[in-house]
Amino acid sequence: MSAHIFIVDDEPAIADAIQYALETEGFATSRYPDGRSVLADMERRPDLILLDVGLPDMSGFEVCSAIRRASDVPVIFLTARGHEIDRVVGLELGGDDYIVKPFSPREVSARVRAVLRRAGRSLPVKTAVSGTWAVDEERRRISYCGQALELSRYEYEILKTLLRRPGRVFSREQLMELIWDSPDTSLERTVDAHIKNIRAKLRRIAPEREAIVTHRGSGYALREEP
Repeated sequence: MSAHIFIVDDEPAIADAIQYALETEGFATSRYPDGRSVLADMERRPDLILLDVGLPDMSGFEVCSAIRRASDVPVIFLTARGHEIDRVVGLELGGDDYIVKPFSPREVSARVRAVLRRAGRSLPVKTAVSGTWAVDEERRRISYCGQALELSRYEYEILKTLLRRPGRVFSREQLMELIWDSPDTSLERTVDAHIKNIRAKLRRIAPEREAIVTHRGSGYALREEP
């Protein structure tokens, strides 16, 4: 089973972005707008908690202290404050990492994976999406109709993202935010070029199929299979 991540943040836009990025990576998520609600749900035993420091009812530091009295679940603090003393306090209270806002969803996903790996907790490693597709994340390999594809780094990441949510339309901006290390320095037409290359490789295997659908003005989606 995939790791279950609790997202504790009272800002819907931030929670939405984090949830979207983590679920695209194959994680299960639950969201909480304040400290009391997450503390009341700890019997569900999350694999990791993303915990905002500035919650409306109590501080994230107080929440972490309460959690640590009963659980060693990894905690990553999210905060708009980057002062050294705040980082020290968070880590001394039992936090495993500290991310300062603003941050990219890709950075959060990478930090979550790193902390889970150090804690020896489960990661979404290998996923068989259908009879047509298989994703092996350990080897960074995607197979199509039983044949392994030769993909560049960005081609692999784009295709893996589309495979996570067949039928869901991803805009160019969303793909860049999820995949590129510095999306602000890249052009959206770069995504189009990578999609073109992926399509060419897929057609060499199954010329009669059109696996990636273009939604004009919106973006791209993986065709859902009947």
